[in-house]
Amino acid sequence: MRQAARTAAGWPTPRRVLAVGAALVLATGPAALAARPAPDPAPTSAPAGTTAPAATSAPAPAAPGQVRGEELFRQQCASCHGEQGQGSQRGPSLVGVGPASVDFQVGTGRMPLAHEQSQPRRREPVFSADEIAALVDHVASFGGGGPQIPRVTPGDLPAGREIFAANCAPCHGATGAGAALTNGRDAPPLYEATAVQIAEAVRVGPGLMPAFPSQLLSDQQVDDLTTYVRRLQSERLDRGGNPLGRLGPLAEGVVAWIATVGLLVAAARWLGRRAGE
Repeated sequence: MRQAARTAAGWPTPRRVLAVGAALVLATGPAALAARPAPDPAPTSAPAGTTAPAATSAPAPAAPGQVRGEELFRQQCASCHGEQGQGSQRGPSLVGVGPASVDFQVGTGRMPLAHEQSQPRRREPVFSADEIAALVDHVASFGGGGPQIPRVTPGDLPAGREIFAANCAPCHGATGAGAALTNGRDAPPLYEATAVQIAEAVRVGPGLMPAFPSQLLSDQQVDDLTTYVRRLQSERLDRGGNPLGRLGPLAEGVVAWIATVGLLVAAARWLGRRAGE
């Protein structure tokens, strides 16, 4: 009876409510699904007992200078010093020698050797400046320390003269012309060395020359010494006759005495020949 009364009064019946709800679902369902963002894909997990591989980046390509230095070393140096600079019966180890030593030996043309000899001589460098720099960097990669290539600045000339007289003149001569040493070796002349090469030789001590680390000669003292040696180089050209090796007044006096006695003997013989006639 109540149901009939509600229907008569305009109330919705249960069937009508269900029909209206279904129509609303059909009308709004596709739009709601289209507006809803798609869920993120679930991360895949590695199997039990294994770890996911870490992201790796590709190794950086080697610089052209590094490649060139390694190539030059293998071609010109490895046969004596070893592939990793470890040394062999034909050449010493290069591990820890330092950039200054490599730059000096290669920059002065002493290395690579054209043939085996007890004392390498200065000659025209085999490599260009860029190739020398590449070789220096490659040998430095073997490890160790060693003296760095010095940066030379103008120094004090009188102070450099005192340092040269005390430490260098006994072997290289008072004028830097070089002198003979023991066992067939000699101290080379200093006239062709650059300022950097002079400072490198002081720090490295090539051949029989002792090395002078910063505990013995400071950087300022090396600059003073380099300035004085460069002055000797500028005074190499002598004016007024033969310098006679610049050996000093004793050699000049001996030559003058021999020349005078020779002239006197020649004059006496000429006069004797004239008197006989």
